[in-house]
Amino acid sequence: MKAAFYRTVGKPDVIQYGELPTPEPGPGEIRVKIEAASVNPIDTYARSGLVPVPGFPVIPGRDFAGVVDAVGPGVTRVKPGDRVWGANQGMPGRPGTFAEFTITGEEWVYPLPANVEAKSAAALALVGITAHLGMFSLAKLQPGETLFVNGGTGGVGAAVVQMAKAVGAKVITTAGSDEKVNLARAIGADVVIAYRHENVAERVKQVTAGHGVHVWYETLPPSDFETTFELMAPRGRVVVMAGRQARPVFPNGLFYVKNLTLFGFAMFNATAAEQRQCAEAINQWMVEGKLKPLIGRQYTFSQAAAAHQLQEENTLGKAGTLTGKIIVTPD
Repeated sequence: MKAAFYRTVGKPDVIQYGELPTPEPGPGEIRVKIEAASVNPIDTYARSGLVPVPGFPVIPGRDFAGVVDAVGPGVTRVKPGDRVWGANQGMPGRPGTFAEFTITGEEWVYPLPANVEAKSAAALALVGITAHLGMFSLAKLQPGETLFVNGGTGGVGAAVVQMAKAVGAKVITTAGSDEKVNLARAIGADVVIAYRHENVAERVKQVTAGHGVHVWYETLPPSDFETTFELMAPRGRVVVMAGRQARPVFPNGLFYVKNLTLFGFAMFNATAAEQRQCAEAINQWMVEGKLKPLIGRQYTFSQAAAAHQLQEENTLGKAGTLTGKIIVTPD
């Protein structure tokens, strides 16, 4: 099969494009013919050597959408010809998705609704499950509460905005340009703070009338818990899911006096059952038109190095040249 892959960690140019053996599904596994995949920051961390990889050659990619091509013994959830989507690939025993085919356990795939494009499902897979886990499985966001999320037009941020609105929460977010401010409003944010020329803390205080935020969903490496905790409502919940090297100061007094809760999580640690619960809600919202991905750029598998370069420039370099997700499709 044709695939993008790398045999050593390093810069994006270590990614090659060529032939690899077509995998065969084992017991409980399925083979999916990929129609679309996407790039996530974790992909660039693995390729650069910041996080361990399962063994070389490595096929990058976590998200996918496509058609079941073959099933192994004991598979009962799906059959050949079914349209499916999933995330959580690129783990030990589960190859990546920048290839004609990928192998995964049947428990890690979800039905792709008839009116949803493969590109849309692939773009929402990992970021959608991440957003849902943080808001609902952990922080228990309720209708009528106020949520703040940094970066409302990023991959996770845009999913958080739309899901929070879908359940009746008030959403405050940030954006860096006039274009992104307008886009964040278009996908449902009630208040968008242009952080380059507005004071985020003062605006949050203003729009919450000093009552604070119930759920703070932090998509960036946390650096200022002093301000975050100050802006929280009593019994507020703070969610962190980024910043492996972050070492922020922890203002203990603000934290316990307000009865705050701090949740940290990584999506790939969630069980198959936990992720399936998220996927079911995502499918419903996609069908209803309440959840749509922001797709910023599209590449083919043979252009995987360029796709990684763009993601890295924006994740680590803060270039600001990407809105939403990068989609990668077969050549």
